[in-house]
Amino acid sequence: MKFHFRFPIFDFRRSAFWPMVRKEFIQMRRDRLTLGMMVGLPAIQLALFGYAIRTEVRHLPTVVLDESRTAQSRALVDIMKNTGYFDIVAAARSRDAIRRMVQGGEIRAAVIIPPDFAHRLKRGQGAQAQMIVDAADPLASSAAIGAASIASARMSAGGRPAVEVRVRPWYNPALKSSSYIVPGLVGLLLSITLIVITSMAIVRERERGTLEQLVVTPITKTSLMLGKITPFALVGYVQMTVILILGKLLFHIPLRGSLLLLYALSAAFIVANLGLGLFVSTVAQTQAQAMQMSFMFMLPNILLSGYMFPREAMPEPAQWIGAILPLTHYLKILRGVLLREAGLEAMWRESLILVAFAVGVIALSVRRFSKTVG
Repeated sequence: MKFHFRFPIFDFRRSAFWPMVRKEFIQMRRDRLTLGMMVGLPAIQLALFGYAIRTEVRHLPTVVLDESRTAQSRALVDIMKNTGYFDIVAAARSRDAIRRMVQGGEIRAAVIIPPDFAHRLKRGQGAQAQMIVDAADPLASSAAIGAASIASARMSAGGRPAVEVRVRPWYNPALKSSSYIVPGLVGLLLSITLIVITSMAIVRERERGTLEQLVVTPITKTSLMLGKITPFALVGYVQMTVILILGKLLFHIPLRGSLLLLYALSAAFIVANLGLGLFVSTVAQTQAQAMQMSFMFMLPNILLSGYMFPREAMPEPAQWIGAILPLTHYLKILRGVLLREAGLEAMWRESLILVAFAVGVIALSVRRFSKTVG
């Protein structure tokens, strides 16, 4: 018995293949927003992030508590400054002032030179100085520890009495990367998911025609928008709680500060991201566009906010761009409260920035929504 198999031959000339391809190109040309995002955004992001991301950490904000006030102590400070790893931003008045500045994220390192520093060098004895490093960021603190060793070697070169700069890491002495990354995940996941689900939900209602039905009801557009985002705000708090619990159970993340304060300060960040989702929904016409535009915020949040790479290592233009991201300021609050036990007195600047951003973006989104629907 013989079996005969016939394989159909696809005739491109007679099929609807080419008309279908032509139709899709025409549709793509009409949807200029999607085409522009597909072509332009990868090029822009490649140029920006390729220029901005640097793993070599330099220019760490540093203060000096010089209790010696001599030429020898100033020489040590100059040597540390010339390594390129430390930017001397101020002179500290006390150890308590240093603690407050580290808690608030204003500085990453502090140099303390004792009163007998020059006296011991003049007598030919070895002298010591102390460097306090904010070890919550392992990458930055490792760079600071290495630079302190370089400064010690340079100060002791040429047969001069030995100078030892003893490094004291605060908040994460084991330099565990999880202690730095996991708290940041709270802000990163909140930012991504809240923007996406808000923009998608509103665009979906517009496509189904239910949004216009809500608009004609006797309710102001501001109330309508705030009512739409309130459930998502509650979802954000649930998501935040789950990440904190799992971070504590699985990675033993320290929760040193007040969780009540953290939840209160998180409200402005959550509202700010929901406002960004609203703004995306007023620009996008389809769910696909909303998804693409929402993910525009993903790479900047990951690479420019300080989530993975210290912002001190970035060029100034990249730092300016990162400064307009809500996540940049929320990460300072997260790590300040959870890792450094910072209070409201240390976090009020970042809190005000987030509140101003949330109010501004909600107002802009509601105004644009009114024009779009109208």
